[in-house]
Amino acid sequence: MSWDKVNLRRVEEILAQALAEDLGRGDVTCAAALSPAATARAEIISKDTGIIAGLPLAERVFRRLDHRMAVSTLCCDGDRVSPGATVMRLHGLAAAMLSAERTALNLLGRCSGIATLTAQFVAAVRAYPVKILDTRKTAPLLRELDRYAVRLGGGENHRMGLDDMILLKENHLKQAGGIASALQRVLRWREQTGSAAQIEIEVTSLRELQAALAFPVDRIMLDNFPLEGMVQGVKLAAGRVELEASGGVTLQNVEKIAATGVQYISVGALTHSVKNLDLTLLIG
Repeated sequence: MSWDKVNLRRVEEILAQALAEDLGRGDVTCAAALSPAATARAEIISKDTGIIAGLPLAERVFRRLDHRMAVSTLCCDGDRVSPGATVMRLHGLAAAMLSAERTALNLLGRCSGIATLTAQFVAAVRAYPVKILDTRKTAPLLRELDRYAVRLGGGENHRMGLDDMILLKENHLKQAGGIASALQRVLRWREQTGSAAQIEIEVTSLRELQAALAFPVDRIMLDNFPLEGMVQGVKLAAGRVELEASGGVTLQNVEKIAATGVQYISVGALTHSVKNLDLTLLIG
């Protein structure tokens, strides 16, 4: 579904680092207890209800330790699973399987948890023409995977990193001397450099929104606005610029936020407060 947008080189770096972190100088338990030639069959089973995400990652993890391991998936990334559902079957070297188990399940569980939570937010606003966005509040070094999981859940990615777009937030504005000063500098810089970077600016009041609307920005973020403030902000913008609601977004209030008429809702909780989908590997 969204695998075509994944930076595969970055994915392989992540998997290599994750395995190196867990293996250290080697799995002494498997070395001590298992024959190197012993083989096993195993299944990865879901213990939760949710959206599965990260099966290609898990497969790659296992095959990094046993390139001949037979891996078969019984569902696809983006599918909904229930408790007891088998999502993957494995056949290969037992030591490799057990050494890779925790890394594979950690990545699969996290990605599935993110996709599941994202899908819940997307479902809550389905009646409105609004898009659910993630933020940069991702696990360090796992952003490529976190963003992939958000897309599987039906959300969209905001910016991958600081080089993707210009986003003026509260501290930038304070340091630059306010909204007008900051935007004048940004517009001059963009003209001088020939940059095509989009411009977004964060505002915290209707007064700041009015000031930002005087400049040719691409999007304005309404940061921690009350619902009535968002409604007034949508009327004030009058379709001249895209509006993004941000701050304090939950499953309990996201539908009300969508009803205000904003075009985007960014949700940090998609990646910073995710509960992993519970999965287990059992050798048969």
